Formats: sequence, C-alpha cells, structure tokens
Amino acid sequence: MTDTDALPHAFARAADGTPLAYQRQGAGFPLVLLAGQANNHHWWDGIREDFHGSHSTITLDTRGTGASGRPPQGYATQQFADDVIAVLDGLGIERADVYGTSMGGRVAQWVAARHPGRVRRLVLGCTSPGGPHAVERDASVRRALAQPDPEAARQALIDLMYSPGWRTTHPGPYQTLGDPDMPPHARRGHLLASNRHDAWDALPKVTAPTLILHGDQDRMAPPANLSLLADRIPDARTHLFPGARHAYFEECRAEASALVSAFLTD
Repeated sequence: MTDTDALPHAFARAADGTPLAYQRQGAGFPLVLLAGQANNHHWWDGIREDFHGSHSTITLDTRGTGASGRPPQGYATQQFADDVIAVLDGLGIERADVYGTSMGGRVAQWVAARHPGRVRRLVLGCTSPGGPHAVERDASVRRALAQPDPEAARQALIDLMYSPGWRTTHPGPYQTLGDPDMPPHARRGHLLASNRHDAWDALPKVTAPTLILHGDQDRMAPPANLSLLADRIPDARTHLFPGARHAYFEECRAEASALVSAFLTD
C-alpha cells in the first residue's frame, strides 16, 4: 500500500447534490491537482509529494470516478469546474493554485476563466482549448483506443502515454490508464465532456499567471495546442519536453515538477 492509497477521503457536495470525494495532503498554500479523463486521484500518485515543500495538495475524484458520486447526468468540463469550486468552498479556501493535465487541464481552464478571483496561479499540461480551433488527435489514435480487444486498447493507451525507452525502465503499474471501477454511463459521460469542451472564447478572461506544458511527441493532445492556448491566455509561459508523450509529468518528472514548483513559488 502506498501513501496515496492510505489518503483519507473527505466529501463536499456539488450544487446538484452529487458527493465529491477529495483528498488533502501536506501543508502550505493549496494546490489543486486535476486528473485526466476517466481517472481518479491516483493519477497523481508519486508526483503530488513533489509539491509538498511549499504547498498542500488537493486532489479530487471527478464525478463518476473513485469515491465520488456517479450520477446519470452532469458530465461536462464546466460542471467539473463548478465541482472544483464546491470542494474549495467546502474547505473554506478562497484562493488556490490549480494544475490540470489532459482533461483536467480543460477543467482548469474553466476554473480560471469563470472564477478568476479563486485562482492565484494556473498550470495547464498536455491539454487543448477544445472546439473547432483545437488540433485534435488523428483518426488512427481514435481507432487504436476504440478497438474491441480490451488488452490491445490498453497497450495502445500505454504507448500514447509513455515513450518506449521510458517504459523499459518503468514497467508499471501505471496510474494514468483510467479508473477500472467506473460504470459505463460515467465513462461515456467523461468522453463526451472532453469531446465537447470548447473554452476558446473564455480563455482571454484568465487573469492568473499561467504556465503551459506539453510533450513534443504527444499524439493524444497534439503539441500544437500549446501555442494555441498561449496565444489566447494573456502573458502565458510555455515549455515543451523533448521526446515526451502524453504523460510528460511522469516521464519528465524531475524537470516538470521543478518547473511547476519554481513557477508556483516565483
């Protein structure tokens, strides 16, 4: 059992009554960590501790995952952002730093754009603005992930997340492959939420200093989205990790966590 397995859940309640499980660890200024599509708080296992020198970390099980409620509706990145605010309200936290990756980065965009007074600093990783302006993954990626053989689809996802060289020295288990206990309706809801995300018009409303990170070999969320986000968010900084795929935050952990920590404490 790891330390993150042992983290106790606390609960906030969304506006529609859905219970939202969250986990808090460490001391210092609050840092909200938002996971990717169809993943629970374990997405951040082994990484969250990198920020405990200056921050307390708050993760949550996005509705439909982990110990949170699994309602039949309410799956949209805007709703997920409102759920983040419900957790902060439940904790009595007025302002926090927010770091979202993949779909969590899409959620973080809405948190910062719709609630600018609640976000001190924003980090977006391996994500996109969504909508017609975004650069989407190509059809071969979609086919690989949708193939009927579950193990073949799982291997395709691993290959999209991590480079072959990194996998030879890090054979897993991997915590970024989805919550295996999600019911089908919630899994579909997360997929639709990510596919329907479009924050293009809202991004100029982000007032928090922003850092945008991406692996330059990311086929899940093509790296061209980094410059699109940076052009829309005022005074955003960017960094590309050479050779990294979607899970740059693990594969390039030392460099990525150091960059994020320096940005948050600058």
